[in-house]
Amino acid sequence: MKKGVAIITARGGSKRIPGKNIKNFLGKPLISYSIEAALQSELFEEVMVSTDSEEIAEIAKKSGAQVPFLRSNKNSDDYSGTADVLLEVLKAYQKEGKTFDHFCCIYPTAPFVTAQKLKDSHKLFQEQTADFCVTVTEYSYPVQRRLSLKESGEVFFTCPEYLTKRSQDLEKQYHDVGQIYWGQPEALEREKYLFGGKCVAFVVPPLEAQDIDQPEDWELAEFKYRFLKDAGRI
Repeated sequence: MKKGVAIITARGGSKRIPGKNIKNFLGKPLISYSIEAALQSELFEEVMVSTDSEEIAEIAKKSGAQVPFLRSNKNSDDYSGTADVLLEVLKAYQKEGKTFDHFCCIYPTAPFVTAQKLKDSHKLFQEQTADFCVTVTEYSYPVQRRLSLKESGEVFFTCPEYLTKRSQDLEKQYHDVGQIYWGQPEALEREKYLFGGKCVAFVVPPLEAQDIDQPEDWELAEFKYRFLKDAGRI
């Protein structure tokens, strides 16, 4: 079996939701959901957390993850990209003599990630011999019919050429859901981008996706999680 590493990226210092990565989400730290899903999938030689926070590191270890080193200051500010963080982790492992055939970046704010979702997306990643595989979901409304507002408050169609088109005739559009990112280390080194090279999409239902950036997002995520759990879907 090819060797893989799960990298859960959990920087400290969230401003909009203080302590977001380790805040209690329906009974346990939010990051624990990502760690447990990775461990339960049995896909990885190592499940690690990349963080600059000692507090996050301790909670991650209690949840079963490894924290072999802390993230550098360079990749711990508001402008650090995920690709930079992943490359730092992979290079740090290389210095220790460890290499991996592939990696899976899992965000710490993704309680809807399950072991089965990891297995299914990993299967797609392998079957497609892709450089990357990312989780996406469909926009709930055709983005071609989007509106823009002027400073005066006037509204107008951003793409008037679609004004007379029926919604069902417009091409479906998708967006990143911030959950799972499979990748080949050499592809990441080459592209410096998780959507480069041959990148395939693993589509998840909108109900199983939720950005958690604002307090109201948190409440909605908990509502969705309860619903999915009661329905036996998570």
